[in-house]
Amino acid sequence: MAVKVQMEGAIALVTIDREQQLNALNAETLLQLEKEFTALKDDRGIKVVVVTGAGKKAFVAGADIAEMKDMNEREAWEFSGLGQRVFNLLENMPKPVIAAINGYALGGGCELALACDLRFAGDWAKLGQPEIGLGIIPGFGGTRRLARLIGRGRAMEMILGGEHIDAQTALEWGLVQRVYSADELMPKTMEFARRLASYSLRALQAAKAAIAGTEDLGLHREQELFAQLFSGHDQREGMTAFLERRSPKFTE
Repeated sequence: MAVKVQMEGAIALVTIDREQQLNALNAETLLQLEKEFTALKDDRGIKVVVVTGAGKKAFVAGADIAEMKDMNEREAWEFSGLGQRVFNLLENMPKPVIAAINGYALGGGCELALACDLRFAGDWAKLGQPEIGLGIIPGFGGTRRLARLIGRGRAMEMILGGEHIDAQTALEWGLVQRVYSADELMPKTMEFARRLASYSLRALQAAKAAIAGTEDLGLHREQELFAQLFSGHDQREGMTAFLERRSPKFTE
């Protein structure tokens, strides 16, 4: 299984376990996440969810480019819709969700972190939305959530520039809330989760609902634009070049 769930009292630790693929998200993994998040949403014995990646190199390095490369527009639309559905489920989870970012959080991985309520990062973590270099854009909600979280200008810089930022920069921009060393990340994250789990579930739910805004119409437009980019040459060239470890030659 690419997704593992461990329970510690009222805390659920969800680990994306595709370490050899840097925990990249393919359709199968997204469907597994959807199943687990749905179960956790309805489990009143769980008050807090922590999401992380297997190993210490990557939280989630992105969506699985090998799977995406040959998608047509309809398939890209469906893939974007799947990712948005799963991440909306996570964002609307009626209990706090903490991302423990243990390495690269790029593309779909950054979007996964954005769908969580809190983001605690290892000091070696790198975050980014590098899709522009593949000839596409974020398709799992990143265009909306990133702008909402760090402001339009910073979001433009990250999405148009396609560069990674380090954990300290992410902290300064408000993209993550805390930065820890490798030895501290999981212990400190779980310590905070235990603190939240000591509170009333109803109070946690009410606090989250009061803070959260509605995210909505922009997602449909993002999905549409994401899928359209799979109807041309540059998406295929960008992803092929990535897999072949060469610079892409965009023509559109």
